[in-house]
Amino acid sequence: MKLFYKSGACSLSPHIVLSEIGKPFETEAVDTKTKVMASGGDFFKVNPKGYVPALLLDDGNLITEGAVIVQYLADQSPEKGLAPKNGTLERVRLQEHLNHIAAEYHKSYTPLFTPGASEELKAFGVGRVEKALKHYEDLFSDGRAYLMGDAFSVADAYLFTVTNWTKFVGISLEPYPHVSAFMARMAARPAVQAALKAEGLLKA
Repeated sequence: MKLFYKSGACSLSPHIVLSEIGKPFETEAVDTKTKVMASGGDFFKVNPKGYVPALLLDDGNLITEGAVIVQYLADQSPEKGLAPKNGTLERVRLQEHLNHIAAEYHKSYTPLFTPGASEELKAFGVGRVEKALKHYEDLFSDGRAYLMGDAFSVADAYLFTVTNWTKFVGISLEPYPHVSAFMARMAARPAVQAALKAEGLLKA
């Protein structure tokens, strides 16, 4: 398999999951502004949508959308326990988390990463991010270690990835001690450290 990614972007989530699974995989960086891959090729020819993550399977099939990719990966290695079995209520709960992160939390950062965005629009984005952080702070206040309880799931990789962006947009996690503790737990996982190092986000 080959993961097309941009350092620190939402593609970090499947990168973490691939590291958790432990099966061989390749990566290729993409300049998401020019759509040129590290190899010099046109990324649009790989993924017509033009954005990461994209996962190229050994048989030539391409999977896009981060929340879909991580579930696919989990289902290919069920022994790792990274996602509940399809058709169960627990799987639906996982999908609820993934969809909320994708549709509500992830997208809230858009004006904060958009050059030329107005101060009003940026303030709106900050408000949306803080609303999501409050949601997760309340969720973790029941003592759970991860989104689904005591066990790591693919949703945690996505939540870690998006929450990690707070450091780049000047949003403090100090008001969210439970979220901060979750981030520390995640950062200590060997697979997370491996993915961060591979993307140049953590010193060796």
